[in-house]
Amino acid sequence: MDFAQKIAVFAAGGFFLAGLSFGVWKYAQMARSARAQASPYVDIAHRAALMYAFACLVVERFVVLSALDATVELIAVVAQVGFFAFGLSTYVIHGLLRDTDNQFARPHKLGRFELPPGVMVAAMVALIAGELGGFAVLFWGALIA
Repeated sequence: MDFAQKIAVFAAGGFFLAGLSFGVWKYAQMARSARAQASPYVDIAHRAALMYAFACLVVERFVVLSALDATVELIAVVAQVGFFAFGLSTYVIHGLLRDTDNQFARPHKLGRFELPPGVMVAAMVALIAGELGGFAVLFWGALIA
């Protein structure tokens, strides 16, 4: 197993473990809530971590299928896993702070602070480039194999 595969597989395990742990957090909030609901971003973090775990297994499979140079594959995997982790961390932060039920609503809030709109746009452009671009590279590598 090469390094890119190992990163993808171990990321899958980490995201799955995080998703299961966030499920406990979600249940604890539901048990204490009069409406039996967790805060929106705790719910989102729980589901996203589980989905990212399986997405990492898809990424790993495309590394296996790819005919690209190992360094290119590694960069593609790190970009995807890194942005999965970045996205998930924002959900966890909003879940802990309970500061919003929509991180894209203006003004953009992070706790008691307001983020400039440009920060959100830059973060989303980078996330799209990293996730979509990273997978497109691996998909291309599989197509040419």
